[in-house]
Amino acid sequence: MLTDMTNWQRHFENLAIKPEPHQLRAAVLAARGNKAEGRENMLGAMTWAAFSCPSATQAVYDLIAQTWLTPDAEVEGSFFEDWAEAPISADFWSKFWEAVHGPDEGYDALTITQAIAALGGAVDDSFGSLAEQCANAHPGANDAGEKTVPGLLSLQGLSECPTGSLGHDLYCLLSANGFDPEVLDRNAIMLSALPPALQYLNTRILQMHDVWHLVAGYTTDSIHEVAISSFQLAQFGHNYSAMFLATAGQIAHRNNPAGFRAFFQVIAEAWQHGRTTPPMMAIDWEQQFDQPIDEIRDRFGISPFESRLPPNLIESLSTGPLWRKWLPIWKVIRLHRWLQSSQSKLALQPAR
Repeated sequence: MLTDMTNWQRHFENLAIKPEPHQLRAAVLAARGNKAEGRENMLGAMTWAAFSCPSATQAVYDLIAQTWLTPDAEVEGSFFEDWAEAPISADFWSKFWEAVHGPDEGYDALTITQAIAALGGAVDDSFGSLAEQCANAHPGANDAGEKTVPGLLSLQGLSECPTGSLGHDLYCLLSANGFDPEVLDRNAIMLSALPPALQYLNTRILQMHDVWHLVAGYTTDSIHEVAISSFQLAQFGHNYSAMFLATAGQIAHRNNPAGFRAFFQVIAEAWQHGRTTPPMMAIDWEQQFDQPIDEIRDRFGISPFESRLPPNLIESLSTGPLWRKWLPIWKVIRLHRWLQSSQSKLALQPAR
């Protein structure tokens, strides 16, 4: 059994390379059709972009999301740039598989975040400069390398915001759930050791993660935490989110292949949402705290996230009485029917 697992791991490691666009599109179509080989090849491209070639992230996810959501559409753009890559070492792969296996008791929101953050410290030394270059070049990063690292958010200040405002809603969300205002302690994860653009972006998104939840329309349910990572990745190339999605995708593929298509549906939907939403890193959020969320959305042209699946899908299926599970089950059935229907229509089309 151990040998079989080791062989499978080595096989996947060989898939974490730059794909050809037609091969990646074929992998996505196969994954839509619930084929394990398609999932593995798609995850290989995502893992390569996340841990070796951050400059390829947008091209990889654009192609994946477009093919997943509109499989009969022509794939746009070139995919053959000579992006610089960092090598992926055997030591990294050992830590990656440890993260995929996870603790015996399973992950919660904090421990999965810590595990992915630790993986970021296991990449090749050359990866940091590639990620910094990518962060500086991304249009959604809002010149992050020239920004001053923001100070800590004040819960007391948020509590004093008017009722019905973004700041007050944020205070209620943090207080009711016992959330830290910055998700993780920036000093504990040594953000100050990062180069300027990455330090600013990672600090700022720790602060604004729950703000973006509220304004962009993502709940704090499990599947929406996955979705908002895809949204953040599309918005400003957040490399941690790329690492999270590649690792979480591998966990879903290995542990819950039956649920993989639902998992990836929200990733594709949220990626498209992030690509069509104005850059939220450019907004001075502290100046918006006393305003209602609807007015902020109208002012900046932000539409809330929409999905074929309910946000509490995982929670509804794992707990509660049977009658409460009926609606989410029906939503999943409808998703699978839609995926199958579009696959069947595609199969009837003449080859291009």
